[in-house]
Amino acid sequence: MYRVALPLLGFLPVWRDAARRLASHEIPPHQVAWDRNAGHELFASKHPPETEGPTQVTAPSGFLTLSKTVLCHNDSAAPALLYTALHRHQTDRRALSNPADALSHRIERLSKAVRRDIHKMHAFVRFRELPRNGHRRRFGAWFEPEHHVLEAGTPFFAKRFADMDWTIATPVGVARFEDGNLSYLAPAPPPDLPTDASEALWGTYFANIFNPARIHLQAMRSEMPLKYWKNLPETQLIPEMLKNAESRVKSMRAALPSEPPARASRILKRNQASETEMSPTNLAEAKAQAAACRRCDLCEAASQTVWGSGDSASGLMIVGEQPGDAEDLCGQPFVGPAGQLLHSEMDEAEIGAAWLTNAVKHFKYRQRGKRRIHQAPNRQEIVHCRWWLDYERRFLVPRLTVALGASAAFALTGDDSPMEIRRGTIETARDGGPVLITWHPSYILRLPSKASADAREQLRDDLVRARTILGNQSVS
Repeated sequence: MYRVALPLLGFLPVWRDAARRLASHEIPPHQVAWDRNAGHELFASKHPPETEGPTQVTAPSGFLTLSKTVLCHNDSAAPALLYTALHRHQTDRRALSNPADALSHRIERLSKAVRRDIHKMHAFVRFRELPRNGHRRRFGAWFEPEHHVLEAGTPFFAKRFADMDWTIATPVGVARFEDGNLSYLAPAPPPDLPTDASEALWGTYFANIFNPARIHLQAMRSEMPLKYWKNLPETQLIPEMLKNAESRVKSMRAALPSEPPARASRILKRNQASETEMSPTNLAEAKAQAAACRRCDLCEAASQTVWGSGDSASGLMIVGEQPGDAEDLCGQPFVGPAGQLLHSEMDEAEIGAAWLTNAVKHFKYRQRGKRRIHQAPNRQEIVHCRWWLDYERRFLVPRLTVALGASAAFALTGDDSPMEIRRGTIETARDGGPVLITWHPSYILRLPSKASADAREQLRDDLVRARTILGNQSVS
């Protein structure tokens, strides 16, 4: 049995060096005892080899960062779990990246708990000003973390308060920042910190931003655990604020205005006028008004509104997601690679005419160098632009609509269920018309060759079915 003694402070480099040497000698985890208390003697007497062995040790990307957090956990098994993961990685390179693996899952839970504790430290350390010692202001704080996060959490304060000296004392050690240098010392008793005059000002601010109408005690204790309350000046005010919360809420309700302000009627009239102006009476008016659409932010980056085009009397409407780069530049739907695939399959299905349009009329993208990379519209953007799609359908009155992809299917039916279970089915649109669900050509282009060929054949079959339905003048 090998024994590795880890100090209270500076334990990461000690563990890292020992783990690397042990793994290079292929020493199995069950033969290593990791002792967090460096002064405690186990009955094992062996120490790790002083030199590295013949086996080259590798670690996955991010393992050192993971180790920095996991080793801070107060679980005595944390060092052993990390070494087990490192030892296993030498023969199984994919285990640590598997979230279903029991060891990986346990290590991630430890890391998450430590990261949460570091966040609590950053949020709940309260400094009090100490007498000056030279030209720099001095502050001190006492904090009781759940885990050994002193070394992991204090660099944050060194960056944020670099222009002052401060000390953070904890039960496991002391962090001292003086003249821009951060050092760590052995544990010391809680310091006798003076009362800070700024605490009264902070308490006044905290009391005034407290909203009695949003009291949720369980959430409050979750975000600000009771163990930290004794070191937080504002927590002394909470019992009294909770006691008076109900009466304060009643006062707030009584103070609410019973009549709308005078400006409300002016705003309402302006909105009603806007709605009247944006109520087209035919397809041409709808196209003209859509060209100046400002219903969402997509119009800010897109070159232009891409309205539908095709045979308005065909009875068939084909709806895609949104215009792409090529469509945005020329102002016509389905002229890019996806559009070429669609036209090809329409020819194969012997569909001579249709009205082609999109659920969203503006091109959404992110800039990458000189290229504009397509981004799928979100639900809110689809709902905003459905205003224009509804007008298209009202004026065209299609006998059948083909929805290409999930965005078009959602815009037409309001259902965002997965495409895999809906492709090839006929659903009912929000306005009552039949909608045939199928793949979007751009989705087919992204698939591997075999899957792409199968999906393309399914698209062709769906288009043939659409032609048959229109030919029979009924939908079954």
